Amino acid sequence: MKSFLITENDSNQRVDKFLQKAVPRLPKSLLYKSIRLKKIKLNGKRCEISTRLAVGDTLTLYLNDEFFEPVTQDTAFFSAPVQLEVVYEDENLLLVNKPAGLVVHESDEETVDTLINRIQHYLYQKGDYLPEEENSFRPALCNRIDRNTSGIVIAAKNAATLRVMNQKIKDRELKKLYLCILHGILKQKSGTLTGYLRKDSEKNQVTVFASPHPGAKTILTKYRILEETSSYSLAQVDLLTGRTHQIRAHFAWIGHPLLGDTKYGTNRQNRATGHRFQALCAYKLIFEFKTDAEHLNYLNHHEFQIDTEEFYEQFFQLP
Repeated sequence: MKSFLITENDSNQRVDKFLQKAVPRLPKSLLYKSIRLKKIKLNGKRCEISTRLAVGDTLTLYLNDEFFEPVTQDTAFFSAPVQLEVVYEDENLLLVNKPAGLVVHESDEETVDTLINRIQHYLYQKGDYLPEEENSFRPALCNRIDRNTSGIVIAAKNAATLRVMNQKIKDRELKKLYLCILHGILKQKSGTLTGYLRKDSEKNQVTVFASPHPGAKTILTKYRILEETSSYSLAQVDLLTGRTHQIRAHFAWIGHPLLGDTKYGTNRQNRATGHRFQALCAYKLIFEFKTDAEHLNYLNHHEFQIDTEEFYEQFFQLP
């Protein structure tokens, strides 16, 4: 038998979702069967799979001890460097400036040095994340950007913040602005590009079409040219739709690929510049809540921006 006292970070989860994380050795089929047979009880009474947990609840499992043997804790984050550029931090969330070249999560290559591992290590050292005190939560990213893109990424320090931020991002109540360097000079200095994007998951690549196409989704890319040289344009971009590789693919489709982008641009264009990564940066984040954000309402109308001086210097030093 084992009992769990439900904490803030465990609350508002379905019983089955909580148990899948808290008791990973328990097979899903046995979990559901145990609930039906009343071997899993909430506050001493029968519960359903879909019952939502609340702070202070006690969930008791009348099962063999073998299922409660400790699972080797994933401590990979201890091996990641505590090297972060913090843009903003409070008791609920953390905004960091991810450098180009750093992956956000572990990939198939099982890279230990990831953004989320750096964040977890940082919070552990501060005492804001204590794995041994958590049943089902770990600090997590609310959004992600490509490995070779730099800029602001949001991390949730508690489960309630992760839940609210995920919903706000889904409802497009956060505005993200990007800076990018484009090959060539655009005739129109501002506007909204329209197209249809289809993703090939196996190749991790997208294709843009001028008209509706099977499997393709509408994309809208709003831009404004900020500066120009004889060969390059510096643009601010507002993604009105958020699709995979949208900025990179959309500008390449109109003949102005991003500097350093070898997937949608060409090596010939980039060879002389020496750029290893696409010149793309998520540089500004604006909270534009249209509905209640619960404990995060204090963030509404706030905006955060990283220092873009290096990006501008990069632009004006191009050949």
